[in-house]
Amino acid sequence: MKRAAIEECFRRLREANPHPRTELEYGSVFQLLVAVMLSAQATDRSVNLATRRFFPEHGTPEGLLALGITGLTEAIRTIGLYKTKARNVIRTCELLLERHGGQVPDRREALEALPGVGRKTANVVLNTAFRQPAMAVDTHIFRVANRTGIAPGKTVLAVEQALLRRVPKDYLLDAHHWLILHGRYVCVARKPKCPRCPIADLCEYPDKTRPE
Repeated sequence: MKRAAIEECFRRLREANPHPRTELEYGSVFQLLVAVMLSAQATDRSVNLATRRFFPEHGTPEGLLALGITGLTEAIRTIGLYKTKARNVIRTCELLLERHGGQVPDRREALEALPGVGRKTANVVLNTAFRQPAMAVDTHIFRVANRTGIAPGKTVLAVEQALLRRVPKDYLLDAHHWLILHGRYVCVARKPKCPRCPIADLCEYPDKTRPE
């Protein structure tokens, strides 16, 4: 897709949703970090249902350590990989207190040094909490970037780097949210909703869904 078309895509997405937000519920940078850690291979809805059980009273590193691994494991047992996630979250709380005064760092290297925090999780926190131009590529964004032609790539990292190069600067900070929401609700995997897509005329996907 040519740059002028890419810019028009994001202009339309911004016009439809001027202030996009993550669908994860959180009240602090720390809670965002935990929610994103829990969201791997899980829906935002399932994560929100789980975090509502412990964020109100245990939504800090100290609070989760007081809850303990047994309590946290029980609270998130409805989420996939909950045992591993509980261990990673508890250890992350310990490291945040030991190394960062209980605060979530705003540097990639420090974030990725925390258990259970990979590149995608770090990118979400850097972009959403610290408003840095980072691009977290999940399955939705990978699909949309390739299907539309906005930023084709064979790997997640290739798509991430292509998006950072190709998305116009004025749209870069919110592009992650627009793309993930577009992939979640319009450009879905099995039967994309092309007839109601606001960027269908710009999209390079050759097998668009026809109106019924």
